[in-house]
Amino acid sequence: MSGSITSFSAMAIAVRELKGAHDTFEIMAMRSAVGLVIVVAIALAMGRLKEVRTDRLGGHVLRNAVHFTGQNLWIWAVTLIPLAQVFALEFTAPVWVLILSPFLLGEKITRLRLLAAVLGFVGILIVARPNVHTLNLGVVAAAASAICFALTNITTKVLTRREGIVSILFWLTLMQLVFGCVLAFWDGSVRWPTAASLPWLVVIGVTGLLAHFCLTSALRLASASFVMPIDFIRLPVIVVAGTVLYGESVDAAVLIGAAIIFAGNYVNVWSETRRPRG
Repeated sequence: MSGSITSFSAMAIAVRELKGAHDTFEIMAMRSAVGLVIVVAIALAMGRLKEVRTDRLGGHVLRNAVHFTGQNLWIWAVTLIPLAQVFALEFTAPVWVLILSPFLLGEKITRLRLLAAVLGFVGILIVARPNVHTLNLGVVAAAASAICFALTNITTKVLTRREGIVSILFWLTLMQLVFGCVLAFWDGSVRWPTAASLPWLVVIGVTGLLAHFCLTSALRLASASFVMPIDFIRLPVIVVAGTVLYGESVDAAVLIGAAIIFAGNYVNVWSETRRPRG
């Protein structure tokens, strides 16, 4: 989990350092290119490239279109609002999974799940403080990215019933590279990496893959009820980074709202780990 926390935080800092140097599509194209090289190299070295399948491309296109949208919104939000606020709103993704899964996966809403959803929305209202003075494009983008990440998790769950991790990661990086390149060239103007921006683009590409690999590995080694509280350490870490590197003030409302969001997520995880398995 320390690798996941470090990677997510480093990726946010790298995105902030690139502010104004590249648009979100250019960043995503470069990130995906780096990720594709890493995935293919590791799969070849381990003799697992044959696990890549082509019989569920429709599911991969849907998953990656939603994830690509969410990532672009997240990158945009990082350049507009304090890092702590972005991370706090990102933690609402499990709440949206909870709300959407009955409609998309046929799962039931229990009382504890309903309580978790209510706590999550209370936290969102505290963090976002929706009014004409505080609601801005950065907050909207961060909140929308969380919904996209929730849909990504749901579509991933469907895919993993028949797809392996190598196939999912291969199509993730390849498809998002195509999406990024098409949209980066759409306006006819592309800013190519420079000596100053290239290192940060590589950091984003490496940490993007490493963060998800570490988080997935942690969930394989320990229960979600143990992993999730550790993952929440990302928030105080990014608060410190934002304060030290960018002089961002520590907003008590963001921390309080994030704590309530965490409580809602943890209630759901706690109830799931104690639910009888069929």
